[in-house]
Amino acid sequence: MRILVIGSGAREHALLLGLSQDPAVSDLHVVPGNAGMADLATLHKGTVTDPAEMTQLATSLDVDLVVIGPEIPLVAGVADALREKGIKVFGPNKDAARIEGSKAFAKDVMAAAGVKTAHAEALSPGAPNDDIEATLDRFGPTWVVKDDGLAGGKGVVVTPDRDAARAHVDAVHAAGNPVLLETFLDGPEVSLFCLVDGETVVPLLPAQDHKRVGNNDEGPNTGGMGAYTPLPWLPEDGVQRIVDEVCVPVAKEMVARGCSYSGLLYAGLAWGQDGPAVVEFNCRFGDPETQAVLALLKTPLGQLLASVAEGTLAEQPPLEWEDGYALTVVLAAQNYPDSPRTGDVITGAENPAVLHAGTARNANGELVSAGGRVLNVIGTGPTLTDARDAAYAVLGTISLDGSHYRSDIALPAVEGRISV
Repeated sequence: MRILVIGSGAREHALLLGLSQDPAVSDLHVVPGNAGMADLATLHKGTVTDPAEMTQLATSLDVDLVVIGPEIPLVAGVADALREKGIKVFGPNKDAARIEGSKAFAKDVMAAAGVKTAHAEALSPGAPNDDIEATLDRFGPTWVVKDDGLAGGKGVVVTPDRDAARAHVDAVHAAGNPVLLETFLDGPEVSLFCLVDGETVVPLLPAQDHKRVGNNDEGPNTGGMGAYTPLPWLPEDGVQRIVDEVCVPVAKEMVARGCSYSGLLYAGLAWGQDGPAVVEFNCRFGDPETQAVLALLKTPLGQLLASVAEGTLAEQPPLEWEDGYALTVVLAAQNYPDSPRTGDVITGAENPAVLHAGTARNANGELVSAGGRVLNVIGTGPTLTDARDAAYAVLGTISLDGSHYRSDIALPAVEGRISV
């Protein structure tokens, strides 16, 4: 099986690593990829948001399957163009990708499906000042302000500061996007990935992301600073409840609307007193949870993703997993998430536990930073403590001037400070 992966981050590196271990996969390609992927796949240049260009590349490579990693190509309709040419794709079409591309659409789907989520109100660009202030008055004391568009995981502000909430409304409107204000959902967060093929839903392991840039969940939201799986504090029936109460109803509602879902549905939830409620949906594998979840998957990844693309997911045997835990920690560049510095030399990253995200080679062939989240380090072990120790031991061998990472990934779970 010849596979083309679209994307360039640590998520795509994790996907390539998993695909490379599937005996049915003979040839791997990636566009545009990064400096850490060259040993796993052939790198290609290209504009991943251009449906015609991606279709031409997939056709020229005669691939059997295209796996689309990021959300932007999905929302741009790359999967649609590929399918029109008879190419199998793992990833939803443009219509279904609205589950992430439009938070208002996602809210409408959840309302129709009877799925619990936060109350939300929309503010369009150009809304009168009095309307904005009145809407802010109806929320709080913790304001949740979302950019109703794609923002790379950084379009949400959660703050007890009304002025900060108003500032984010103004910033989103200045960019030309609508805003959603939501009620704050209390309780620990859960990320659950589900393979979805129409009304067939198969969950992966539950994970928890750490969004804030600093220890103790301080500082601004980021694309994710680390994640771990599984969740020792989640109720035994937790995954099944999320599948039954959230993912299956949404999948059925999408079918009923004529935009049947095919690909990976990511449900981000808060587990409150009454169980799970949806914070957001993504239309693809989440980053950095993917890195931890795939580290424990034993089922051959290529054949699994192909079954979704072929519409045969319901015929697949139950997923198999390694025992134990997995954890990933993100090494970020100086000034991330504001204005990350790039071009700094990285040493010590030649380790199979290191996945590349924002990396490149300079004119001297040295590995350098080329983005905000530069590397992911994976740790696995029989206990969550062992997985943490393994990841941080590797992090201690990597050097990148001005870089930073959180030292408390999964620590609240290890110390028993999370309960539902």
